Amino acid sequence: MITFIIIIVVILLCSIRQINEYEKGILFTAGKFTKVLESGWHIVIPIIQSFSKVDVRTSVYDVPEQEAITKDNVSVKINAVVYFHISDASLAVLKVENYKYAVGQLAQTTMRNIVGSYTLDELLSEREKVSTEICGIIDKETDPWGIKVENVELKDISLPEEMKRVIAKVAEAEREKEAVITKSVGEIESANNLAKAAETMSASPGALHLRTLATLNDLSSDQSNTIVFAVPIEVLQAFGNKNVTTDVVSKTIDTINNNKIQ
Repeated sequence: MITFIIIIVVILLCSIRQINEYEKGILFTAGKFTKVLESGWHIVIPIIQSFSKVDVRTSVYDVPEQEAITKDNVSVKINAVVYFHISDASLAVLKVENYKYAVGQLAQTTMRNIVGSYTLDELLSEREKVSTEICGIIDKETDPWGIKVENVELKDISLPEEMKRVIAKVAEAEREKEAVITKSVGEIESANNLAKAAETMSASPGALHLRTLATLNDLSSDQSNTIVFAVPIEVLQAFGNKNVTTDVVSKTIDTINNNKIQ
């Protein structure tokens, strides 16, 4: 009797199975699915029953680098990361043999197909949109397996060296274009300001004379011995001589140069 009790106790101890908080248990009785076991201790009758554990935490699958051709026939290499977790443990065991391998293979094929539907410029500028589309397709395809895809992130997009040089040339051309446009706008604004300044000076009789004196003052700091300075006729007219001749202009220029040399 005691021996029988000991055997029963040993069998009960061997039948106890522990399921951790982050796991789910799939119980089979006589080979048929019975129920999903929650975390804690459970009794699994030997021979008659068996169970499998499934980790329901978020898993990370690093998609290997895939070579794909974009919509505009450019060869690129791209890799990504897929984040997913088990939403239904029974489906993950009953509907697919190895759910991690299945998710990985589906991610690779989906990524190549989606990349082929975008041009290179779209792929580089709309990475978030591409990632969202890949995530949506994988999530929909894995629903029958009891898997929820949380996110897909594109890690890197590698281009051939010749394509990198072409992109660099395009970017340089764009910068030169912007520089020419900016310079042209500056020239227009400068011309408008000069025209306004000329109108203002022509409206004031002594303005041009004062401007000439200011220019001479700026030239006085120059260390050169010879300065060629064009004297406007209006400067001489400002002194009251309305009939300025060539001789008067020449004498005025000589006087300015002699004072500068001294």
